[in-house]
Amino acid sequence: MKRRELFRMGGLAALGAAAAACGSGGGAAAPGATQLQFMYWGSTFEKAAVEKMLKAFEQKKPQIKVKPVFTPDEYDVKLNTLVAGGRTPDLGYVPMSMSFRLAEQGKLVNLFPYLRKYPQLAGYLPDAYLWYGQDKLHGVATANEIELLWYSKAAIAEAGVAVPPAVASSAWSWDQLLENAYKLTVDQNGRHPDESGFDPKQVRQFGISVSLTYTAAWYGFLRSNGGDFADEAGRKCLLDTPEAIEVLQNLQDLIYKHRVAPGPGQLAATGDEVPGTNILLKTKRVAMVVDGHWALLDMNESKVDYGIGVLPTYGDPFTTSQVAGASSVFSGTKNVEEAVELFAFHIDPQYVDLYRQGLWMPQERKYYEDQAAIDSWTRNDGHPPEFRTAVVDYARDHGVPDLRNRVKNLSAISSDVLTPALQQIESGKEPAATVLKAAVPKITGMLQGWQHTQAL
Repeated sequence: MKRRELFRMGGLAALGAAAAACGSGGGAAAPGATQLQFMYWGSTFEKAAVEKMLKAFEQKKPQIKVKPVFTPDEYDVKLNTLVAGGRTPDLGYVPMSMSFRLAEQGKLVNLFPYLRKYPQLAGYLPDAYLWYGQDKLHGVATANEIELLWYSKAAIAEAGVAVPPAVASSAWSWDQLLENAYKLTVDQNGRHPDESGFDPKQVRQFGISVSLTYTAAWYGFLRSNGGDFADEAGRKCLLDTPEAIEVLQNLQDLIYKHRVAPGPGQLAATGDEVPGTNILLKTKRVAMVVDGHWALLDMNESKVDYGIGVLPTYGDPFTTSQVAGASSVFSGTKNVEEAVELFAFHIDPQYVDLYRQGLWMPQERKYYEDQAAIDSWTRNDGHPPEFRTAVVDYARDHGVPDLRNRVKNLSAISSDVLTPALQQIESGKEPAATVLKAAVPKITGMLQGWQHTQAL
């Protein structure tokens, strides 16, 4: 449920308050007006943008009143409690893995019959749709977020390193990334890891940071190296193949062999809290970071002098896409038609500022193919010049959907086996091959196949 800890959510909403809001029927409304509740998480920036969107919907549909149910903390716990108590909102965000479970339990509306009524919903990127059976559509990924290589322009310039490529066909190889990470890593005395006297315990600036425990950060590397998480049937885990072992060993080597990346706890300012990518780049604590597109909003708000590059590759370039939560309509709503209408409205770039502000990427294909549509969300001061090739073209031509959208039972697999294994690799106590060969049989025993997909 990370998504960088749900955009490093601030504030704490009491569970009782959230439940009361969902069960209260919303705020004041005109006599006879339909009342809906919309539940969501997010940063303060997202909260403001969603509230603005809901007001715009009310202006367009004055007969409908919408109650925002902002839940910035422990979202999955609170939503599970509401589901158990039969007090769900009408619609809203749903953690991705939870969405499939709720759909199979009949807790979410099948949106497939509404695709004809709302044509924009039928024009989404294929990987946006969340299917739980033939002609059974329980929602869409709220935004098409992808993984990117963010960098500090100042750090790059000081090291005399060429900026990371913004075009997939020119992407760095892993060896090129490593070479430049050496140049960008310096200790307090200005020494690099390949120089005598380098002090790995006193690193002023790391060259690169890539999360080992966050699968979306490295899944694109795995696919680029010719590997995958599971076989074609989704029943046999493939993380013990040479391709997977190479990728994860390379990530471990960044920390312990090459000393160009931070290990566990080395970036934490207080306790276990790691500053956001915007802070890491602005303070030049790290020169390059693999992180999601959603970091763009905080980059701009924090006035970071940043650049965006595509990820390094092993072979064909790939990036993890659809790294987001789900949006769904709950079957407990008494106003299905109105809730579906708001559902179609709430992720339309015409009405939501989060696309132009940089937090979200659209799901409709036209926003990646039609120049006027592309300009409508990218031609502004919040999107740097390289955005077209490094993000729009990259997402359209080289995205592979996040494992959370594809692997059945992934939540249990991750909590019981995968995450502990990745944490063990991250600790440096065992090589990747040893850890993965021990974990793979356990993962295989839990696999239930890939999620259903179908073409429209």
